[in-house]
Amino acid sequence: MGKTVDRIYHAAIYVRLSKEDGDVAGTAKAESNSISNQKDLIRDFLKDKDDIIVVSERVDDGYSGSNFERPGFQMMMEDIRKGAVDCVVVKDLSRFGREYIDSGKYIERLFPALGVRFIAVNDHIDSKEESGRDDIVVPFKNLMNDAYCRDISIKIRSHLEVKRKNGEYTGAFTPYGYKKDENDRNRLVPDLYAAGVVKDIFRMKLSGMSQAAIAERLNGKGILSPMEYKHSLGIRIQDNFKTHEQAEWSSMSVRRILENEVYVGTLVQGRYSTPNHKIKKIVDKPKEEWIRIEDSHEPIVSKREFAIVQRLLGMDTRTSPNEDEVYVLSGLAVCAGCGAAMIKRNVPAGGKVYSYYICSKNAATKECGTHRIPKEKLESLVFEVLKAHIANVLDTGRILEYIDTVPFQELEIKELERQKEAKEQEIRRCRELRDMLYEDLKDGIVSKEDYAELYEGYNSRRKKAEEAVWKIRHAIQDVMEAKTDKYEWLHYFKEYQNISGLSRMAAVELIDRVRVFDKDHIEIDFNFQDCFQSALRRIQSAGCTVCTGENGRVTIQEREVV
Repeated sequence: MGKTVDRIYHAAIYVRLSKEDGDVAGTAKAESNSISNQKDLIRDFLKDKDDIIVVSERVDDGYSGSNFERPGFQMMMEDIRKGAVDCVVVKDLSRFGREYIDSGKYIERLFPALGVRFIAVNDHIDSKEESGRDDIVVPFKNLMNDAYCRDISIKIRSHLEVKRKNGEYTGAFTPYGYKKDENDRNRLVPDLYAAGVVKDIFRMKLSGMSQAAIAERLNGKGILSPMEYKHSLGIRIQDNFKTHEQAEWSSMSVRRILENEVYVGTLVQGRYSTPNHKIKKIVDKPKEEWIRIEDSHEPIVSKREFAIVQRLLGMDTRTSPNEDEVYVLSGLAVCAGCGAAMIKRNVPAGGKVYSYYICSKNAATKECGTHRIPKEKLESLVFEVLKAHIANVLDTGRILEYIDTVPFQELEIKELERQKEAKEQEIRRCRELRDMLYEDLKDGIVSKEDYAELYEGYNSRRKKAEEAVWKIRHAIQDVMEAKTDKYEWLHYFKEYQNISGLSRMAAVELIDRVRVFDKDHIEIDFNFQDCFQSALRRIQSAGCTVCTGENGRVTIQEREVV
């Protein structure tokens, strides 16, 4: 005679697998906890349970057990609320969840209140049976699972921290323009197509285009936005900035690319975190805690280009509604009176339109003088001064190359050797005087107080002389090596030695600021001005004479080598 069944339960089989649990493919534990093996074990357990009918199977593959915000679990709970399920079967408590407070809330409070039977096969827990209502065992096992989850979380965080400090990329998705190396999934390599788009974006910005204009041009050419490009490669990723059915380029997406250091080969990771393994809310970490590794991968743009673009992004370089590009001197020209930016204004007169640069403060509040100058006039003046400065720089470079030849090197080294010998003599003399001072103390010639003061004085002089010797030795080494990279800044000016007109690219690369006094008086601060002045001092120290004419041209009278 068969066993009498008092009630038929409608069961949901629930299975879960997560890397966070340590269920890494290829391990014995992974095999035992695989989705298919969990299902097989539960089905085998239920095959002789006449009072249980399986009505659904809910799966969470790749979800942490530290919280219950899992799609499969939430669908199962919805079935419970609808009355379709009144029994939950899991392999063990760890598959149900590893957070002991929330696990206990479901198993000990919510399920009993809803009349839901709970079965954990390997833990021999069945809420219908007397043994399944043990008030000690279940909370204790949940607590152990929670502790295990916390331990795994700490190990994973530490492991990722080490990888980031080693310059390994740990993100799930690569930045636009890069892909993961097929031989090393923690290394970024350029994606040739997307990297070309990134280069174009930087080039357009340097030429004077606004972010909005760049986005419009990319969309007009049919170039896929970063998210749509990843979708085209079969990568599913969500974009919080998507506003249309198909995500397009926007000024924001362009700016995010222009501001990202990854394109100069710098990897910045660890900017975000979660408070702990139980709270999944992402929070910003302090900037000093970010992990920043330079030269970790191949750059797409040069550091020089990136630096210029960051400067441009900080300028007020808005364009008129009907124009795509900023003016040549936008963000560079300032009023000499108040320091406010000079802005362009179009003034109609006599059937024609005349363009001027005017003080933005005067335009807004009239608090400053007009400082108005015709656009063509200002750009012409800047061009002439720029041409003269480029010529000065090139002449300076030529003289530097000359004085770095062997005869001048020998003269410099001879002078440095003379200075070094003088300092070494001073060191020897300080030691001699210090030794003699001790004899004077023994003979009662000097008091203890005088001895201490004089001793400290000699020591101080000796240390300063030793520091001077160290610096001179390094100076001699630099002269002997004649390092070319110390004149790297010269190359930026050499690129424009045949300049025939003022371009936006030349202006932002070579000019720091244009101060406008009036229509005939401007002053220009050039980039690398300190390097230029240092070069002139080096030329003078080599015995050459440097003079500046009224036209701004520098003349250098070379020293004869004897």
